[in-house]
Amino acid sequence: MYAIVDIETTGLRVQEDKITEIAIFIYDGAQIVDSFHSLINPERYLPEYITQLTGINNEMLEDAPKFYEVAKDIVQITEGKVFVAHNAHFDYTFLKNEFKQLGFNFQRKTLCTVRLSRKLFPGLASYSLDKICRHFDISITDRHRAAGDAEATTRLLEVLLQKNEKKLNQSVIDHEINAKTLPPKISREDFNALPEETGVYYFFDEDDTIIYVGKSKNIKKRIAGHFATNLENRKTIEIKNRVARIDFVLTGSELIALLLESDEIKIHQPLFNRAQRRTRFHYGIFTRKSRSGYLQFYVERTKTQTKTAVYVAVSAMAARQVLYNKVKEFQLCQKLCGLYDIGTACFGYQIKECLGACLELESPEDYNVRAEAALDSFNYFARKSFIIITRGRSYDEKGLICVENGRYLGFGYIDETAQISHLEDAKIYIQRYPDNKDIQKILWSWLKNHPGDAKVFKESH
Repeated sequence: MYAIVDIETTGLRVQEDKITEIAIFIYDGAQIVDSFHSLINPERYLPEYITQLTGINNEMLEDAPKFYEVAKDIVQITEGKVFVAHNAHFDYTFLKNEFKQLGFNFQRKTLCTVRLSRKLFPGLASYSLDKICRHFDISITDRHRAAGDAEATTRLLEVLLQKNEKKLNQSVIDHEINAKTLPPKISREDFNALPEETGVYYFFDEDDTIIYVGKSKNIKKRIAGHFATNLENRKTIEIKNRVARIDFVLTGSELIALLLESDEIKIHQPLFNRAQRRTRFHYGIFTRKSRSGYLQFYVERTKTQTKTAVYVAVSAMAARQVLYNKVKEFQLCQKLCGLYDIGTACFGYQIKECLGACLELESPEDYNVRAEAALDSFNYFARKSFIIITRGRSYDEKGLICVENGRYLGFGYIDETAQISHLEDAKIYIQRYPDNKDIQKILWSWLKNHPGDAKVFKESH
């Protein structure tokens, strides 16, 4: 016996939005034998765009029962039935959360008609309710209303049960019921094909747009964690509802996976990667030599400069604060660092923290010793060049990460038997990748925390 369910809500956020309408049709495999339908007062204002989509407005909900008033009816009519919905994860998760707030653990076996349709009719252009009903010539009345969509889903289930009797048996249905932790658009076969190895993985939506990039030492295990039902994590729920395809790149090395993940996030700007999506920091600290030979620092917008910044920040204020700290630490001149715009001596000289470079009382040679030390301090590796040799993607290869003069060059792979003792030997094997603040932090943290896991060759320059 099946309970075909459809809900309408105030939005897509399980933790914040509420149910506004529910419809349930009880289907015994041959006909509809019972039904339940009700508007639900969400006890909050209904957004205008939801009204435009569904036709439900705030006036219609004002006198509707609240969820706790219909909760018992929902429990009773679905008791002992398989919970069926088109994208069952969405409807089921919303209902579980509503019941959770009442202190009740709502548990049902679930069956998703999106997943079942994909399994029985692979290769269709779309599995949205509109498109698949059109494909099977199923009419939908009152689209985006619970009763209309639930009735259409019931007819779709009927078609799936009848049109594919040879392919659809109880074991297939049981298989799909047990696969409820997977997203509706990802098959069990696709998931089982994922490797239990180190690398970077990609989630794509139905438009084949990358919506999330991640890395793991065990790709399959990590992705399974994404798909585990978690009513406390809105991002997990949203990703699960949208992901339609998974791809991956094996790296062998966790360090290479970290570096590749960071670069891919900046290139593709995935919707659900918020921490590293910034492709560039808008302001940077740059260097130049004055006419008198003093090494100067200055803050400027990164897009106006052709030079590479020695430090980047999200704002001019943040960059200047870093520069202020360097001025104090290395006893630099505020005027030569662009922090004190005046024709005479800087304020630091007046309080005896500057040695007079602003008035050329200190020679460029003496001043630049401290300025060069400050410049080195911006770089985690103080402009050193080295190679990190780490694990490869198979037993007969190893990975290479190259850093030259403190700048990350990229990574690559070589045969396990190959001997690398100099940076120039390694550079011919690597694929070039851009350097940035996040990459520098990844490398610095790795070398600090894994001193014995990577062999480092240093070259002085």
